[in-house]
Amino acid sequence: MQIIRDIATLHRAVDALKQGRKSVALVPTMGALHEGHLSLVRMAKRVADHVVVSIFVNPTQFGPNEDYAAYPRDEAKDAALLVEEGVALLWAPDVGVMYPAGHSTHIEVAELGADYCGAARPGHFDGVATVVAKLFNQVRPDIAIFGEKDWQQLAIIRRMARDLDFALDILGAPIARDKDGLALSSRNAYLSAAERKAATAFPNALKAAAKAIVGGADVADALAKAEADIVKGGFDSVDYVALADADSLERLTEFSEPARLLAAARIGKTRLIDNLAVG
Repeated sequence: MQIIRDIATLHRAVDALKQGRKSVALVPTMGALHEGHLSLVRMAKRVADHVVVSIFVNPTQFGPNEDYAAYPRDEAKDAALLVEEGVALLWAPDVGVMYPAGHSTHIEVAELGADYCGAARPGHFDGVATVVAKLFNQVRPDIAIFGEKDWQQLAIIRRMARDLDFALDILGAPIARDKDGLALSSRNAYLSAAERKAATAFPNALKAAAKAIVGGADVADALAKAEADIVKGGFDSVDYVALADADSLERLTEFSEPARLLAAARIGKTRLIDNLAVG
C-alpha cells in the first residue's frame, strides 16, 4: 500500500491506478479506524477496481470547545488494518497540505446543514463540505463511500456533489453496530465501562420509537418518549430526536415515507449520534 502526503505524488499515483480504464473508490476517514470503517472499505472493494482511503482529522469541522486535539490518532495501526484489507493507497496529508497559507474558501450547504447537528455544532458541516470537496478534487475518484451513521452528513455531501457537478457516484453504507446495537464510532473510545453499558439505551429508544410510529403512534409522543428513555437510560442530555424526510431532512410531524429518525445525545464527555430508517 502506498502512503502519500503530497498532492503531486497523489495525482500521479491515482493516474496510474486508473490506467486501463480501472475505477477508483474513495473512503474518506478521520482515522482511528474500527470495524465500521473497514465495512466501508470492503464495500469499496466490491464496487471498484482500486480503493483509496484518506485519513485527515479536519480542524475546520471542530468547534472551539470540541475534541480536535483529543481526537484519537494512530496512523500506524490504521495503516496496518488497511494493508490487511488490500487498500491500494492511503492519502494522509497534514493540515498545511490541506489548508495551505492563505486558504480562505469554504462551502456551505445552507438548508440541509441548518438543523440537527448543524444547529448544535455551528460551522461543522461547512468544514465537512469543504474538506470533502477538496478530497474529491485531490483524489478524483469514480465512487465515494460514506457511512449512513451520519445521515445528515451523507445528505449534505450528496447535495454538495450534485450542486457543484462532481462527476462521481456517492454511496451510503449501512450502519455498523456492535452486538448490543450501539453504532460503531471512534468516539465510543471515550466511554467509560459504565457509560458504554448505558449507551445501549440510545439505539433501543430509537428502535422503540420507530416501531411505535409505524404502528400509528402520534409522532410527537413517540419522540418525547424516546428522549425520556435515553435520559432514563443514563444519558445526561439529548440534543435532538426528530423524525425527518430521508431526502430533504425536513422535520415531519406525521409519518410518511421515506422517513428517518435522527438523534444526538450526550453521556459523560461524549456526544453520540444515531439514526434509523422508519417504515
